[in-house]
Amino acid sequence: MLIISNNDVAELLTMNDCIRVQEEAFKKLPFGGAMHRPRIDMYMPCDRPDGYYRWGSMEGANDGYFAIRMKSDIITWPRDEKGNWTEEKYCREPGAYCGIIYLISTRNAEPLAFINDGILQHMRVGGGAGIGVKYLSREDSHVVGMLGSGGMARTFLEAFTCVRDIRLCKIYSPNAAHREQYAEEISKRLNIEVRPVDNARDAVRGVDILSSCTDSMKPVYDAEWVEKGMHVTNLGRREMPDAVAAKFDLVVRQGAAGLQMRQTERFQAERGLSPAAFIGGSPEEMKRIPERNPEPGFGGDSPEFNDRGMGGDKPEFADLITGKCAGRTSRDQITFYRNVGNQGLQFSAVGGWLYEIARKKGIGREIPTDWFLQDIRD
Repeated sequence: MLIISNNDVAELLTMNDCIRVQEEAFKKLPFGGAMHRPRIDMYMPCDRPDGYYRWGSMEGANDGYFAIRMKSDIITWPRDEKGNWTEEKYCREPGAYCGIIYLISTRNAEPLAFINDGILQHMRVGGGAGIGVKYLSREDSHVVGMLGSGGMARTFLEAFTCVRDIRLCKIYSPNAAHREQYAEEISKRLNIEVRPVDNARDAVRGVDILSSCTDSMKPVYDAEWVEKGMHVTNLGRREMPDAVAAKFDLVVRQGAAGLQMRQTERFQAERGLSPAAFIGGSPEEMKRIPERNPEPGFGGDSPEFNDRGMGGDKPEFADLITGKCAGRTSRDQITFYRNVGNQGLQFSAVGGWLYEIARKKGIGREIPTDWFLQDIRD
């Protein structure tokens, strides 16, 4: 059995491979060659009066591999003096995080690997967004408007360059130092022009691809800014304005993102940044977690942006590749790829491929498989 670290993942995994193996796995869903279970979170009160403990997991299987991705976080939702409202997280202390992918063989049920999820998480989400750009953006898309300057903003742009001839990225972050650093680093790494701008409006104006990659709890752009022909993608639901759904001519989901379960006080959709969550604690403690639609203009309850507006009745990626959905049919169409739903399958697809490469190259730390087996029937 292997332990595969973030450094190992960075050495082995390329964005082109990350996109390829995800796309191959997604294509198998209609025929039963792949399966997935969407993300579900569980909340319990923690020691912080302004935070909550959150456990998150998702599962998928394909090509002889099963993976469960597991996260353990303390979550807070701070606001700063400029009005920015974000979701922050850590494990044990700020700057430390706990995310693990447990990889298992579906051929003989043998545990195969534990993989740190940091690098792979950023890569698989960026790769998923890249698939949407590949199938839905105009083929001559050259300019990206990027809102956000963190790790996801880096892998999203890298993925876009793998599937389109990207020449310019306009980057905006509320933190001027962060956007300057992003521009300097990414322009050298991807060999394209990356131009920091002073406001979100300038980042969006005139682009072919609009990408929001933030942890914001409120919209980071206005729906009116979206122009004809744009392809739109995102990281979090709340960073998008409700009204933008009415602008989209074509919405394609990566996969089924939710569970058909009756919502109760203890099981709710879109609390915090969780798509679906079981919530413990007293009613007073539960008030710490942002409600689904706590303030005007926030996502969740708008009729334009509910499950029917953005999810349940919209085609999935599998419909594109089987011909059930035509995809983009004109240059002026505004398209949106909802880059959630197949998360568990992303981890089994990328994790399984990574495990095979690590074995071939002798990379990773070996530990006894017998540590995880027992002679008592469970």
